[in-house]
Amino acid sequence: MKLETSEILQKLYASEDKHFIETFRKENISVELYKPVKIDLQRPHEQDEIYVIISGSGMFQNGGEHYSFKATDLIFVPAHLEHRFYDFTEDFATWVIFV
Repeated sequence: MKLETSEILQKLYASEDKHFIETFRKENISVELYKPVKIDLQRPHEQDEIYVIISGSGMFQNGGEHYSFKATDLIFVPAHLEHRFYDFTEDFATWVIFV
């Protein structure tokens, strides 16, 4: 299986009211492409998450930590931890892998 980022972004753009699209699921693993607009409204999740930044840059809150991110960075978030992207550029997009 191969996922084409540009094709998935086109599907996401075609759905104006969505900020993410699930692209793969097997057992307890799920992969999404996430592209929030102006504000990240996420809440803590039931599973651990891995973010692989596709494009853009900004800041990330991971529990009590705050740090910058950019394209190609990888961020890990344990389950149930408050987290969010903020002050991100308009072109920000990320893969989200729930494990």
